Amino acid sequence: MLAIKKFIILLFLLVPLSALGKGVYMTPNEFLVEVFPPSQALMTSLWLNNEIRASAKQILNHAYPGLRIRYWHSSVEGHQRTAWIMNEVGKTRPITIGISIVGGHIERVRILEFRESRGAEVRMAFFTRQFIGLTLHQNGRQLSDNIDGITGATLSVSAVKKAARFALYLHQLVATDKAQTDEQQLIQP
Repeated sequence: MLAIKKFIILLFLLVPLSALGKGVYMTPNEFLVEVFPPSQALMTSLWLNNEIRASAKQILNHAYPGLRIRYWHSSVEGHQRTAWIMNEVGKTRPITIGISIVGGHIERVRILEFRESRGAEVRMAFFTRQFIGLTLHQNGRQLSDNIDGITGATLSVSAVKKAARFALYLHQLVATDKAQTDEQQLIQP
């Protein structure tokens, strides 16, 4: 019996704790329910033209793989609310990240699924809380404040930061486009 206990303890010590961080923490539907009141979100696709693709490459440091990106939106007290669910690679595997934005400010960041062997600490509230209220600087490429890193999770931290910057950039595009469409509707008889 003592040998079995020692074996289990040794096995536990050999398995890196970060490997235990892999998993699904929230489904996309659970994230959307957290962001939007029931039946208020509309799903839309943003088709990525050459300008958006070039900006994506600058923000993400790689080309965005799709032709379009889906997002959810609603209007809240005159402010456009959007939610983005995207995958960004940490070291070798994609991290599924949910980001909601209201009025150009990040409202919440959630790690929906983590697949890497290291860096799962990015899912913790102490890390994701840092993003609340952030916007993009005037240059449109940097967050308005610094994000503290996590030792041993540098690539995962970088992936979440890139996804947040890209979501803010996309939010600006769709919010500006919606404002222009609303203005045109008001002008036309």
